[in-house]
Amino acid sequence: MSVAIRIIPCLDVKDGRVVKGVNFQGLKDAGDPVELASRYGAQGADEITFLDISASHEGRSTMLDVVRRTAEQVFVPLTVGGGVRSVDDVDLLLKAGADKVSINTAAIEAPSLLTEVARRFGNQVLVLSVDARRCPSGVSTASGFEVTTHGGRTSTGIDAVAWAVRGVKLGAGEILLNSMDADGVTQGFDTELIDAVRRQVQVPLIASGGAGRPQDFVTAADHGADGVLAASVFHYGVTTIPEAKNALRDADHPVR
Repeated sequence: MSVAIRIIPCLDVKDGRVVKGVNFQGLKDAGDPVELASRYGAQGADEITFLDISASHEGRSTMLDVVRRTAEQVFVPLTVGGGVRSVDDVDLLLKAGADKVSINTAAIEAPSLLTEVARRFGNQVLVLSVDARRCPSGVSTASGFEVTTHGGRTSTGIDAVAWAVRGVKLGAGEILLNSMDADGVTQGFDTELIDAVRRQVQVPLIASGGAGRPQDFVTAADHGADGVLAASVFHYGVTTIPEAKNALRDADHPVR
């Protein structure tokens, strides 16, 4: 039997509140993270992802509190990312109640961190977050996609597909593939990007960036996503987790 497609609400947390914007700009308050996580857990979310987008020392302290309070009330797996720079950071988040930890910029700066985390905690804990966009003028990669940092604003020139492949070899047990071009636009997932990475990696692939309607979740799954992550469409009631699951079920994709 095929593995069920996971529906994963994403909560971008800044200063203890959930925020959402378009292409990481124009952030607006979207609510209390623990309340939203509880709501999504009750609606049937398969997992919940928290991204700490303030990620300062104070932000980390705030996020640890959010994770603790959520883990006490919500009984679905929690993935936490943002500002994770060391094995000790991962340890703190896991002890606070996270089930998985997502690493992005720190892995680009020090790829050996992925191996260190996987060796200590197991690759099932380690999610490599890849913020990818189509190469702008002056940047060229083999796949046509590059890795970015700082919410898609900073170019690295690193081929996004090659980086995903390398990340898996270094120990990542899952890829969170964020389309910076589609983030918050709600016009559908970047299927070309999903296809490019899916052809090269065998670990679970989570598609992120672009959900606007239930059919978009189906399209991402059709192109090989094992899970589909979304934020604003859930926060603002454009669609619901049950509607997304019903669409997947109607298209013969297994869901929990």
